[in-house]
Amino acid sequence: MTSSIKGPALFLAQFLADEAPFKTLPAIVEWAAGLGYKGVQIPTWDARVFDLDKAASSKAYCDEIAGICAEHGVTITELSCHLQSQLVAVHPAYDTAFDAFAPAHLHGKADARQAWAVDQVTKVAKASQNLGLTGAVGFTGSLAFPYLYPWPQRPAGLIDEAFGELARRWKPILDIYDAAGVDLGFEIHPGEDVFDGTTFERFLAALDNHPRCKITYDPSHFLLQQMDYLAFIDIYHDRISAFHVKDAEFNPTGRQGVYSGYADWTDRAGRFRSLGDGQVDFKGIFSKLTQYGFDGWAVLEWECCLKHPEQGAAEGAPFIASHLIRQTERAFDDFAGGKSDPAALRKMMGF
Repeated sequence: MTSSIKGPALFLAQFLADEAPFKTLPAIVEWAAGLGYKGVQIPTWDARVFDLDKAASSKAYCDEIAGICAEHGVTITELSCHLQSQLVAVHPAYDTAFDAFAPAHLHGKADARQAWAVDQVTKVAKASQNLGLTGAVGFTGSLAFPYLYPWPQRPAGLIDEAFGELARRWKPILDIYDAAGVDLGFEIHPGEDVFDGTTFERFLAALDNHPRCKITYDPSHFLLQQMDYLAFIDIYHDRISAFHVKDAEFNPTGRQGVYSGYADWTDRAGRFRSLGDGQVDFKGIFSKLTQYGFDGWAVLEWECCLKHPEQGAAEGAPFIASHLIRQTERAFDDFAGGKSDPAALRKMMGF
């Protein structure tokens, strides 16, 4: 029996560039395959590798994209709509910064930008369906995050109203995903309204437990919050639809802790690191996910404040491959087992 978890796979977003081999889909897929990756997660906002409008309307185009990957022995794992989905819900404090995620003609036009984001995210559902995929990945966006710390005191009902509005925006989108047969795995991520298990439960409850509201599991974000990321799998394994394999480290000092003092990434107590360079217990994670029958892809999302991305990518494929668990087909102590029948069982109990 092979591992239920598939991999290794690579999220392409952090590697796309205007230099070869990182500027076209055929070239970057060939490069990834050469490093040992068997799957790629495709960012749908980057026209250098993916035309979302075409993918949502043309099965032939999707067949072409899948064929380019298959030529190199690579599978498309999921489509990512992280940047577009971020814009489904934006607090005004972040308007200017998040304009960068939208086309220039929408800058400074929050309502039009939000409508564009909804259209983009719904197109990802159709494109995923055309590609034969059963899951996509993205963010929830945020209306309440500026009020994360309860000072000044939050007025009663503020957070409930924020999550109610967040759910009102996402419910019709998730209904479209349901019709397409596609899950949307929301990455649990600080900066989003859904940044831990408690906030995911708030969101899910506001959505009446929508069947397509799933989780993209990324342990790095949990480690930097000092959460128990293994217990998270125990609690939410039935909602985990995607897996970002990303490392991190947390080294608090007398000067800073979780909030890290507005420091740059290299000087923060909490830092993203290349696989194997951080503190995440990946043996424990792969064991837990295997135990619960997770059958999705282990996708490297490479982010590191120190190491070059090409070195990180080269090291990432064998790292993931070495953590895939070939599941046993029999109990380890079968050699010492005996035959069983109802009479023997009753005799063992003294009957």
